[in-house]
Amino acid sequence: MSKFTIPMPPSRRRWFIIFVIFLAIVFNYYDRQIVSILKPMLKEEFELGDDGYAMVLNIFTIFYALMYPVSGWLVDKFGERKVMLIGILGWSMACIGGGLSRTFGSFLFFRGMLGAAEPTNFPAQLKVVTVWFSGKLRATANSLCVAGSSIGAIIAPPLVAWLAIEYDFHTVFIVAGIIGLLIALLWFLIYIEPPSDIVRESVGLDQSYDKDHGFNWGQLWNRKSLWGILLIRFVSDPVWYFCLFWLPGYLQEESGLTLAQIGMFGWIPFLVADIGAIGTSAWSDKMVRNGKEPLRARKVMLTSIAVLAPLCCLTTYISSPYLTILLFSLVAMACLSWLFTISVVIAEAFPVKNVASVLGIAGGCGALGAVIFNYFVGQMMGSLGAGTIFIVMAFMHPVAVLILWTMVKKERPKPHVLQRL
Repeated sequence: MSKFTIPMPPSRRRWFIIFVIFLAIVFNYYDRQIVSILKPMLKEEFELGDDGYAMVLNIFTIFYALMYPVSGWLVDKFGERKVMLIGILGWSMACIGGGLSRTFGSFLFFRGMLGAAEPTNFPAQLKVVTVWFSGKLRATANSLCVAGSSIGAIIAPPLVAWLAIEYDFHTVFIVAGIIGLLIALLWFLIYIEPPSDIVRESVGLDQSYDKDHGFNWGQLWNRKSLWGILLIRFVSDPVWYFCLFWLPGYLQEESGLTLAQIGMFGWIPFLVADIGAIGTSAWSDKMVRNGKEPLRARKVMLTSIAVLAPLCCLTTYISSPYLTILLFSLVAMACLSWLFTISVVIAEAFPVKNVASVLGIAGGCGALGAVIFNYFVGQMMGSLGAGTIFIVMAFMHPVAVLILWTMVKKERPKPHVLQRL
């Protein structure tokens, strides 16, 4: 244990670790949500159309997609403590840089830097949950961590709107960056590697927590389950990205809400999503405690919640922005349940050594799907209208359900193929 680490019992420390990760993810998502809330203001400041705004989104998302697999590999190679600390410092400085930018070019540079730094959080978080928590609590602990994503989206509309109205949009980014630096300090003081008794409880007797063994990089790509996870993230993640990046602007430009009203009501879908996703995660853990095989429990839950995703189609026939918010609250709950628990599926399906790498590859694939989807939304929103986009979105989670059941299974490396990474 480092002399800088705050001493406490492991059983208590693991929940403090979850809390710090939660805070990190809150402001991770707050940072990326800023541009969607300030969309009209940024379009006016930099003289952008929807295609220009899509470029802002895609600069972030392309770097995010490219760095996600790299982040997973870095976590498995150098450890979750170091990589997450560097990541938090990186995206905090990117936010401050974005706030200090006065040209569109420099603003794009720092959005790219933000995209490159932010993926470190999630592979590190999954590795932490895998080695500190057993399957009976893993989905719940994971959901409490990743709940920060929607909490960040919840606090972003009122806080961003207030800061932008009272000061300017530059202040919004700078405040976020300063808070991130404080979270980095907290992570440095709290996190340590888990002690052996915690590892035995979390990993179990059927696989040893050996940092040097697991599938190597080439063997991972031969696993059918990896390709299943990649396809699931590719087809389902874009719906969540739409809720994050396009819904606030859609409610202002198509449904007539003002920026102040977005601050008052724009957080509601993310609160509903958060509560619902934590509840569905706890339900899947309860199935495990009642004797259901962990991976199957996750599949049953994800299939059940996926029926809500196609409700986005109904918004085409609704003029009330408040009914639109209600429907997208249910859609967001389905999206977030999948986003939370597909990480747990990875932890159940792959060796401990490989979970961060698999999540990194999968997250990059999901971001790539979002890049493609953002491009077409930017091209089609003004010409074909939102209705066509919502119809496409309605099919994405049902397709993900089929992939989940047909391609994803427990992957156990045979002793003679265990290789050093």
